[in-house]
Amino acid sequence: MVKTMGDRYLHLTSLSDAITLLKNRFSLNPQIITVPVPDSAGKVSACAVYAPTSFPSGHLSAMDGIAVKAGDTKNATEQKPVIIRDFIRVNTGNMVPTEYDAVIMIEDTEEIEEGFLIRKSAYPWQNIRPVGEDIARGEMVLPGGHVIRPVDIGAMVSYGITEVSVLSLHVALIPTGSEIISPGSIPKPGQVIESNMQMAAAEIKKAGATVTLYPIVPDEPDRIEATIRDAIATHDVVLVSAGSSKGTKDYTDPIFRSLGTVFVHGINIKPAKPVILADIDGKPLIGVPGYPVACHTILREIILPFLSWYGLYVPGYPEINAKLAGSLHSEIGTDEFVLVTVGKIQDSWVALPLSRGSGVQMSMVRSNGYLTIPASVEGYEPGTKVSVRITTPVSEAEKTILISGSHDPVIDYLADELRESGVFPSSVHVGSMGGLLAIKRGDCHLAPMHLLMDDGDYNTGYLKRYLPDHDLCLICVAEREQGIVSKQGLSLEDIQTHRFINRQKGSGTRMLLDYLLKERNITPESIIGYEREMTTHLAVCLAILSGDAEMGMAVYSAAKAYGLEFVPVGTERYEMAVLAENLDHDPRIQKVVSVIQSESFKKLLNRLGGYKTEETGKIRKISRV
Repeated sequence: MVKTMGDRYLHLTSLSDAITLLKNRFSLNPQIITVPVPDSAGKVSACAVYAPTSFPSGHLSAMDGIAVKAGDTKNATEQKPVIIRDFIRVNTGNMVPTEYDAVIMIEDTEEIEEGFLIRKSAYPWQNIRPVGEDIARGEMVLPGGHVIRPVDIGAMVSYGITEVSVLSLHVALIPTGSEIISPGSIPKPGQVIESNMQMAAAEIKKAGATVTLYPIVPDEPDRIEATIRDAIATHDVVLVSAGSSKGTKDYTDPIFRSLGTVFVHGINIKPAKPVILADIDGKPLIGVPGYPVACHTILREIILPFLSWYGLYVPGYPEINAKLAGSLHSEIGTDEFVLVTVGKIQDSWVALPLSRGSGVQMSMVRSNGYLTIPASVEGYEPGTKVSVRITTPVSEAEKTILISGSHDPVIDYLADELRESGVFPSSVHVGSMGGLLAIKRGDCHLAPMHLLMDDGDYNTGYLKRYLPDHDLCLICVAEREQGIVSKQGLSLEDIQTHRFINRQKGSGTRMLLDYLLKERNITPESIIGYEREMTTHLAVCLAILSGDAEMGMAVYSAAKAYGLEFVPVGTERYEMAVLAENLDHDPRIQKVVSVIQSESFKKLLNRLGGYKTEETGKIRKISRV
């Protein structure tokens, strides 16, 4: 029985050392189970599979026609046809009686009263599939250690094989925590829907293992220990989610120690430092962190490789070299894994770093690759060539469009429309100025922006100033309403008396706000919350809806989506900047333009509300200065 907390881990093990300790500690002998052939796709054959019978099992006709004796057709020509009286009609796949040794296609015959007229002689075994042509009895169908594919299943079924022995492991997944609730439940404040073990189950099943997902165990040491004991008795590997850190309710380490040996607690990586590797009765137990990105990192870097050592199939990730879009700073002495989205701009790969928060699951959803910052490196500067492992098919990554700049909810809808065209958009919200600079560095395909100029126009002056040596185009997405969002119908005049939530520096919305404040002689210091920044319109609305702020500035469609009051302050032109040469030669960008110019997209904008579509799809050209 565990009653006290375990000691804080004081020593961090390197990832390579932890993997070596794990690999050398256990025998790594997989189970061998028998499964129906139709259920074996993706699993690994445990031993060679042999044909129980020849296929075909008899001589079969390969054509519709007549089975004949080849000798009876000798000397048949167009000028001197031969009449065949000894024959049997056959269809494709019919057994050919042993007394016949050739099949003549029906279209090469002429039926007459006496039989069939033949104008070309046949040769022995013409159009006949002999016994064992495909495979002979006792011949190997699949070797051991083979990842079974759909074509293998079809062949085995054809040869009369109904079951196949495959490698397997029985893996137990135990989610713990009094704050987590089952999927499908509605969380109350302070509760979190359990997702880590759902994600782990899907990954582990893909490798061919059998998974038991236990019900959630609350933070009660005795119940956690009893569940682990049960899992150890009936499974080959046990994973316990959460409780591996050093908080007051992190019981995994002391429970593991009371049951067996903990040989690693803490791995020198980020995210996922508080990992536990233990040995109980010769079986591996792994305690994984509760944050989703950290859990995902351990799945990818430790658990899936561990399963592959048992012979299960775990595909590798192809590696590419890419230019880093943005800076990455890292702690010396710690290996750090960073999720990225990669795409090809002209002939070069570009990697956009995503949020590095351990709890930001959308970073996993949006990523199609990851890079490693080694412990010996403090980070990377923008433009550095980095090695990226691609986690989606390379062909899909090559279809990715990188969108960097100002946020608008319609970008997500545009992305959904584009997927039907075989284009995979990926957007990061860095503000209008951030997008402009990304275009200048060659770090994105498209840069959404809405930068107001002194003459009342949008965007063109900024592009001429910052990219004077480039021919550019601006694709108008829409003219949109910006305004003050609140629950009470507040206006800009209320900004000094209510808590405000701002957009980030460099965003067009922030620049518009500052312009309006200057017009009214309102200083930022007089606004409560001016310093608090959000990177999207939806995040602003959510902060107001949750009570973190009373008002903010956002587009009408975002306010409508959250049921908030909206007081307009102006209409602005929301456009996407693109290098002219990319627009002319990149079919992916041309598909973006085609969707924006479509009537269905304009109907979508009108349905969302707050957009004017008269200019939607129009292209403005900006020649180099």
